Amino acid sequence: MLFGGDFRQVLPVVPRGTRAQITDATLLRSYIWESVRRIRLTQNMLSQADMWFADYLLRIGNGTEDTFDGDYVWLPDDILIHNPPDDDSIDILIDRVFPDLVANCTSATYMRERAILSTRNEHVDTVNALMIDRFSGKQKVFYSFEIVDDSRNNYPLDFLNSITPNGLPPHELKVKKNCPVILLRNLDPHNGLCNGTRLVVRGFHNNSIDAEIVNGQHAGKRVFIPRIPMSSSEDLTLPFKFKRKRFPIQLSFAMTINKPQGQTIPNVGIYLLEPVFSHGQLYVALSKGVSRESTWVLAKRNMNIDPTRKSTKNIVYRYVLESCGVFVQQLYITVW
Repeated sequence: MLFGGDFRQVLPVVPRGTRAQITDATLLRSYIWESVRRIRLTQNMLSQADMWFADYLLRIGNGTEDTFDGDYVWLPDDILIHNPPDDDSIDILIDRVFPDLVANCTSATYMRERAILSTRNEHVDTVNALMIDRFSGKQKVFYSFEIVDDSRNNYPLDFLNSITPNGLPPHELKVKKNCPVILLRNLDPHNGLCNGTRLVVRGFHNNSIDAEIVNGQHAGKRVFIPRIPMSSSEDLTLPFKFKRKRFPIQLSFAMTINKPQGQTIPNVGIYLLEPVFSHGQLYVALSKGVSRESTWVLAKRNMNIDPTRKSTKNIVYRYVLESCGVFVQQLYITVW
């Protein structure tokens, strides 16, 4: 069996790492050619427009798409959400990705097949807050318990509740029955409870959440999610060690672009309130869907570069791709 790396995707995170350190970490990490393989294997089933889109994705991933003003590329006109010049509302994007939400809110299939992707956690949290308010049903709010090595009580509880260190979800979790969530930690990989598993909430208690897995080989299985202590990743801005005891899930109406790597989302919206900021993010976001007809992009207007709002930034570290031989495409086509 031959494994290769899809180095067009987002590279490993090296805190405060140089480009050389990121490249070294990349060479030690293997990917399977999930996105490109899916495109190549399904080309015989695609329309001519989608075949063009597949080739466009490869150019985006390889960094060979025509650029202007540095890293900016033109986006296909038919996947763009066209808003009035001063309107950055995401209501149109939400309605495209989640049509007839109230009528379909109990369907696991409906929830599994759609999501909105964005660049940063704060944008994702904003969209999820809007969506849970639209979602029907009675709301339940869970709060975390903060664990800090602070014998002198130097840090008030309100302050600890207000911060969200790297690698941790917020203090507050709002859920409703049938809303989609995503798992943030590996709880029981053998039974499908892995970091990135998508679920829908079927019920909740004070100390557990009843959920149904909706993706992967364990789809349809009912599980109970407990509270667990969650440690933050290394955060040099905090002068203390911080843990948060909480349910290891968050709403998944919207997710960061990095989160669903390796998954396919048939109906995907891409919310670019700001341009992408790391290698492969635009490629990963655009390649999550299965068709240009079910992919929509809402990009914030940059008046200094493109008043038409038909472009966005694409960041590709060409030296990484060249080092890893990503341009030798016939090899993996033959193997697969």
